[in-house]
Amino acid sequence: MNISILVSYIILGFTLAAPIGPVNSARLDKGIKNGFWHAWVVGIGSMVADGFFMLLVYLGMVQFLGIPIIQIFLWLFGGFILIYSGVESIKNANTITLTYSRGKESLVKCFFTGFILSITSPLSVLFWLGIYGSVLAKTAQTNGTESLFIYSSMIFLGLAIWDVFVAALTTGFRKLLTIKSLIAISIISGASLVLFGLYFGYQGIQALFG
Repeated sequence: MNISILVSYIILGFTLAAPIGPVNSARLDKGIKNGFWHAWVVGIGSMVADGFFMLLVYLGMVQFLGIPIIQIFLWLFGGFILIYSGVESIKNANTITLTYSRGKESLVKCFFTGFILSITSPLSVLFWLGIYGSVLAKTAQTNGTESLFIYSSMIFLGLAIWDVFVAALTTGFRKLLTIKSLIAISIISGASLVLFGLYFGYQGIQALFG
């Protein structure tokens, strides 16, 4: 087993998780308002969804997720979830204080926030079926099928490292922030979720009537 290849797959998982999107917006929002564990648990929920998509690719269910009606449902339902989450974040922005209770929002709710945002995101579906599927195909061609699970685990490890990094980052920022900046970030995070939701909804409607 080539160590450099294993490290490259860890880096791949880390970099694939880094782009700002619905899940990372939710991580930042929960982490800044509630602390490390809430941001981390949002990421765990997202990783469980990622693991589900990875399993689907492994089981060869690409064609099922390629059905147009399934894609339309994912676009529309994902858009609804994103818009709802964004509006809630904006609406509750003025309730933030510097002594924000860490128990005010349960870890279970944060977990399902991350899970639902990932599992209903068409971008997640397209990513895992496209990029991850391509990675699997290339790995199988280059190193054989017996190494697929190990290399996939390294990608997952990269995702986990990013989750801890973001959670720690939001915790550090939280100590330096004022009430006004916390409110502003909450509103910006909520607005970004709404924008993603509108984009998803537009894609769903276009697919439905186009």
